[in-house]
Amino acid sequence: MILLLVLFLSACASPAPQFFGAARHDITLEGIRFAVFHDGDQAQVIRLGYLSRAARAPVPGLMVIAAERTTGCAAIPNSLRSRIPGDTGEARLSLRCPGG
Repeated sequence: MILLLVLFLSACASPAPQFFGAARHDITLEGIRFAVFHDGDQAQVIRLGYLSRAARAPVPGLMVIAAERTTGCAAIPNSLRSRIPGDTGEARLSLRCPGG
């Protein structure tokens, strides 16, 4: 029962309060699912599902790609930040969007 609850909750993604009302985009890259919340020149990217520690290495780069592909904006280099250093579950980044 607990395992079922954990699996169910791992499929959910809620944005940080700063991204309430932001546009949500879902994307899968290299078999990893992401939810991207886009608001103006900022994005929050949440990795969905479980990954082993060994499988997490490419995630930060994929988060940048996910944000760029879903928003149509360019990620500002080196702007990807997570609340916990090294965390691959959630990150935020700054964007340079066309016309803005």
